[in-house]
Amino acid sequence: MNAGTAGALAAHLLGLADDELILAHRDSEWTGHAPILEEDIAFSNLALDELGHAALWYARHAELLGEDPQTRPDELAFLREPSDFRNVQMVELPKGDWAFSMLRQYLFDAAEMVRLEALVNSQHRPTAETAAKIRQEERYHLRHTAAWVRRLGLGTEESNRRMQAALEVLFPYAQQLFQPQDGQADLVGQGYIPSEQTTLAGWRGRVRQDLEGANLRLPEAAESPAASRAEHSEHLAQLLSEMQVVARSDRGAAW
Repeated sequence: MNAGTAGALAAHLLGLADDELILAHRDSEWTGHAPILEEDIAFSNLALDELGHAALWYARHAELLGEDPQTRPDELAFLREPSDFRNVQMVELPKGDWAFSMLRQYLFDAAEMVRLEALVNSQHRPTAETAAKIRQEERYHLRHTAAWVRRLGLGTEESNRRMQAALEVLFPYAQQLFQPQDGQADLVGQGYIPSEQTTLAGWRGRVRQDLEGANLRLPEAAESPAASRAEHSEHLAQLLSEMQVVARSDRGAAW
């Protein structure tokens, strides 16, 4: 793999890592506040899984750029400015109500599972091995969130209303997960990553079946509010100011 290809793949994996990190933080905001104790524990563990997945992708990103995979993930998470992050806007939105957070996690999990199923066959072996490792936990995540989508969609009139309202807001944002970025065409052609068109088609088939089975109406296809992963809402800066405060208070500290 030449330097240009390694850089393009590293940029792609950085986006995956940032998605996981920011979503993990949003999910963690439910700790102590979930509707039932069992789910408080389950969703907190899910947030920890996403944080672990972010660390794995950050490590692969560092290796591709010849950086230290042990220390670089911490630097990427805690010492970058908001403009340097490459996550989609969907994951940085405030947690909202339980229907909003659960539906966001489901839409993300469904997209991630389709992507991982392809990445396990990546021609870049470290990427394939990382995808295989993450996929084991994501299978649980998707089963869990899909069950909640059905539970809330088929529950009460109020729970269905809240789920439908969340879907109307989140569905356009979810499209950004599949927008091709610079340099990805060559990576697809060389078998390092799947095409976004293929991933989008697999995701739409999965979510349509699950959402309609939960008595939810799939919104009309809409453009994402952001065309680039470099575009962020004001919510990201607020989130990072909280998440990074300890690390930034003493950058030379050893824990």
